[in-house]
Amino acid sequence: MSLIKDVFTDDWLNRLGKAVQAPDFKDVVQQGDWEELAFKQRVRRIATELKRYLPADFEQAATHLETIAPEFPGLPGIVFPDYIEVYAPGDAWDRAMAALERLTRHSTSEFAVRRFLLADQKRFLEVATQWSHSNDEHIRRLASEGTRPRLPWGQMIPSLIADPRPVLPILDALLEDDALYVRKSVANHLNDIAKTHPELVIERLERLGTHPHTDWILRHASRTLLKQGHRDVLKAFGLVTRGTVTVDELTVTPTLAIGGELAFSFHVTTTEPQVLRIEYAIDYVKKRGTSQKVFRISERQVTGREAFAKRQSFRNLTTRVHYPGTHQLTILINGEAYATTEFDVTKEETI
Repeated sequence: MSLIKDVFTDDWLNRLGKAVQAPDFKDVVQQGDWEELAFKQRVRRIATELKRYLPADFEQAATHLETIAPEFPGLPGIVFPDYIEVYAPGDAWDRAMAALERLTRHSTSEFAVRRFLLADQKRFLEVATQWSHSNDEHIRRLASEGTRPRLPWGQMIPSLIADPRPVLPILDALLEDDALYVRKSVANHLNDIAKTHPELVIERLERLGTHPHTDWILRHASRTLLKQGHRDVLKAFGLVTRGTVTVDELTVTPTLAIGGELAFSFHVTTTEPQVLRIEYAIDYVKKRGTSQKVFRISERQVTGREAFAKRQSFRNLTTRVHYPGTHQLTILINGEAYATTEFDVTKEETI
């Protein structure tokens, strides 16, 4: 399976070299430790090597990048906004903003803009507000994605983590956006905010029912709060248990090795037909103590008595490392615990 850093193929680098009149560009870029570089490091390597082939004047260099960017669409084209981030002089703010706006149409400027957001938040948010009203969905998305306080792979924005209110007018302007590309960004941004300032997202749930696009955004923006079983959020989405609901016959793989798979099943009985959000939580054993993670099984109409079964991988991942010990499995319905059992995880089996 190819790695994301491999998007910079020999052919792509040769084409870029031709576009900047640098026949040796591929060889220059790939010298030394190229194979060891991660994706973002390769982006920076290419951007910095472009410097020697582009005009010394920033205005001319930016214009040249804007001209060739349509020939290099998609993720690899992120090197052009990266060049703007690195080499825009302090007194070229407006030209840098114009370049990032134009370049994001062909790739994304969401990482490059953060230098400017960190340097002058008020001034940048004025620009981002204008972008939020653009006719181009890529530019509207940049208004949201570029200001996300915890953008994956991007620099954190401590001031907006501490107080996200300055960016809310931008997100509010995009709550009915026609483009799914934009709506996903707004939902992810609001979900980021929900992790530290849930009240700001809960306030916006009053807009449920005003527009289908708004409903979609707010539902996805509330996923962390729903997993946390937040009462007000569950109620806003109609997930309030009626009548009597029970969970029984919970069975689970009693013992499994790291690298194996947990299998479990159970029955749900409800005295009233209703939509139920059915989840499970696993209390994972960590180096120190335990850490709980919630997973969704379904959210649908349940009538009478129904059976559910699920499997959960215990393979080690870069994002989750497993440890031996007694783990706990809990079945959650509409955010409340209904049944709990334990199972043991042993060391990974060796051949």
